[in-house]
Amino acid sequence: MPTLHHFAVAPRLPVALEPLRELAYNLHFAWNKEPRELFARIDPGLWESTHENPVELLARVSQERLDRLAKDEAFTSHLEHAQTALARYLGAKGWFSRTFPGRQDLTIAYFSMEYGIHECLPIYSGGLGVLAGDHLKAASDLGLPLVGVGLAYAEGYFRQELLPDGWQGERYPKNDWRRLPVLPVNDADGKRVVIHVDYPEGVVHAQLWRVQVGRVPLYLLDANLPQNSPEARSITGSLYGGDREFRVRQEIMLGVGGVHALAALGHAPTVCHMNEGHSAFLALERVRRAMQERGATFAVAAEITRAGNVFTTHTPVPAGNDVFAREVVLRYLEPHRAAIGLAEDALAELGQPPEDAAAFSMPVLAIRTSDRKNGVSALHGEVSRGMYSALFPELPPHEVPIEHVTNGIHPATWVSDELAGLYARYLGPRWAEESDDAALFRRVAEIPDAALFSAHERARHRLVVRAREWLRASAVRRGAADAEIEAASTALDPHALTIGFARRFATYKRATLLFSDPARLARLLSGNGRPVQLVFAGKAHPQDKEGKELIRAIVAASRDESLAGRIVFLENYDMSLARALVSGVDVWLNTPRRPHEASGTSGMKAAANGVLNVSVLDGWWAEAWAAHGSRVGWAIGRGDDSDPDGATDGLEAEALYDVLEREVVPLFYEGGRESGSSGIPTRWVGRMKSAITHLLPEFTTHRMVKEYADRFYVPAADRAAALESGDLAGARSLAAWRERVATAWHDVRVRTVDLLSPGEVAVGDEVRVSAVVDLGQLHPDDVAVELYHGPTAGAHELPRGVVTRMRLVEHAEGGFRFEGAIATGECGTHAVSARVVPSHDLHGTDRSRVRWA
Repeated sequence: MPTLHHFAVAPRLPVALEPLRELAYNLHFAWNKEPRELFARIDPGLWESTHENPVELLARVSQERLDRLAKDEAFTSHLEHAQTALARYLGAKGWFSRTFPGRQDLTIAYFSMEYGIHECLPIYSGGLGVLAGDHLKAASDLGLPLVGVGLAYAEGYFRQELLPDGWQGERYPKNDWRRLPVLPVNDADGKRVVIHVDYPEGVVHAQLWRVQVGRVPLYLLDANLPQNSPEARSITGSLYGGDREFRVRQEIMLGVGGVHALAALGHAPTVCHMNEGHSAFLALERVRRAMQERGATFAVAAEITRAGNVFTTHTPVPAGNDVFAREVVLRYLEPHRAAIGLAEDALAELGQPPEDAAAFSMPVLAIRTSDRKNGVSALHGEVSRGMYSALFPELPPHEVPIEHVTNGIHPATWVSDELAGLYARYLGPRWAEESDDAALFRRVAEIPDAALFSAHERARHRLVVRAREWLRASAVRRGAADAEIEAASTALDPHALTIGFARRFATYKRATLLFSDPARLARLLSGNGRPVQLVFAGKAHPQDKEGKELIRAIVAASRDESLAGRIVFLENYDMSLARALVSGVDVWLNTPRRPHEASGTSGMKAAANGVLNVSVLDGWWAEAWAAHGSRVGWAIGRGDDSDPDGATDGLEAEALYDVLEREVVPLFYEGGRESGSSGIPTRWVGRMKSAITHLLPEFTTHRMVKEYADRFYVPAADRAAALESGDLAGARSLAAWRERVATAWHDVRVRTVDLLSPGEVAVGDEVRVSAVVDLGQLHPDDVAVELYHGPTAGAHELPRGVVTRMRLVEHAEGGFRFEGAIATGECGTHAVSARVVPSHDLHGTDRSRVRWA
């Protein structure tokens, strides 16, 4: 075989068209209509066939066409306008600099295994990546000093292609990085920046690519280099591929390699945000660098870096988290263990879940090395506190230090052009930039019913047209019979009530719940003048046979002659298909087994388009329903947890049929819409308006990223700075305190607790309590003594007590006397206990240790 030497050929852009290059290499186009329309003008067919990839478009369009456009005054005027708009956006002063003046020295590094920014950059698989992409877009809009870190996959996630029997097939096309909207990262001499990561078998090298997401850079590590072995090159081969050992190798590249990459580029992040546990190895590399650069011990370096680490968990079931064999992780971390001077057992303990000494859990590592932890909805925060309560065995589960920041979506990316036009007309041109302004979105009421419903009907019609095209292309690719190809051209009714279900096909999501009673489903779809149709899309993990069976079952139902044209499955679910679905359906269906949905964002995208949710009360919908109820959609069931083995599926299927038959379908067909007439269902449109008004500003990434900045990023940066000041004096003091507490804690006792008030008091009176505690070798400044109190439940239990700090009164026999007062706000039986927890001025209370009375 010949030796191949590769070179790139770039388009020769005429001088007048040179600004196209900047527009093409900034994914700002992913959420802005004007540059997309500009690129589409170059060659509409080519633009569509390249998945709206402007770099590939410019690489493939003829030089003759470019030369003609350079002389086209209308096109160059459009180009100038798009360029000016981008320059204005890049130069604008954002929310962050206005809110936190003088904090532009802060650098926030956001690490994620995947990013869904636009379908032309296939480095995402689903919701986690799309959320990460929306996070970067909102950070850009708000002007956060944030940089993203990820991996440059040679293959990315698979392309789904259905086989003739409906079974999911997978195809792994190679990414041509020279034809994607990414740029190589070079040093001052024009040479590629290459970083080096230690593995047991030797050093693995990775080059860097830069993706510009508005004002935010995203750096991707690429190990597909000739100087690496084939095994090393595969580290950035595919997303979520390979065995468990492969995943360890990949996550070392993301976490450790990601910190190397930032250092090579001159970034010294103040805060590192781990989007899931995949990148948790970054904590070890940050410690190593602090030890090397600041001359700190491991304990001191750990205090500095822990203060600046943020961890977001997205998985509400233990099986969904990355847990590896202890010996495998230790083998791969050996070069890094040696560099930080930890014993093997000490390193293993950082990731060891209490229930399994042979395991190494990435979320556990992230929790133990981060000061700030959160779930992604209120319910998920509660579930996460329960999941990880064993890490804090003396704490009541509701006090486990895992907060929540409910996810959001980036409206400018997900709202249809039709509705975006209405929002701009009635809310103003800055509606997307101010998408978290609840007062602004109350003006949605001013949109005429006819205008809103007409805009939505156009989106539904466009979905039907595109669905037919996709179905026909799929049938042709499979070599289907002429009858199936022809049937694809008439699938779906552009006027029928359309229900959408699109997400990852995992069994707990119950994609086939609506198929529980086939006869009842057939009656629902036929409708007697009120037709209903179902549109499905989604991928199963390549190794998830049960998920693939669900897809096959839906495809089989779509081919049932009695249901022909009323059920379709659209293959290869990606961001382009998602945008069409969340804007074009009328109802968004979500049927997970509660509480297995951490948040879910597809329903938020639908709501931003006025699409009404019909959902189990799980994830984000539990919050939306609690706040707004039936004004914004419908609930399936009453919010009870589902049986994990499916025992409650029948009850929830019955509830789903009932809500569709009795409420959803009749409401949609009000106003004389039966049999295709064109009346406006006024009450339906009222719910559309209510969903947009209440849900869009609540569940937007602008609100979400502001929360992260207010509650996590800036406080984390401030605390890290306090620990680093004065030659690490704060960190040294904190590390010494932590060691002192660990050594002396076994002697700490609560000796007595006494009520100083009568056993019965009137509502509103205070109850005074005294406690004597023996602190052994510790000083009162080393601890906080707290009252834990509240109304009792059941057999005199105190399930969700509240905490009141006690004050030191005197040195007493047997220790120190503390007193506190409890305010009484309700009648009934109450209880109180006392406890001691470590406390330090630079840390607050440390609830990993608790000594109860």
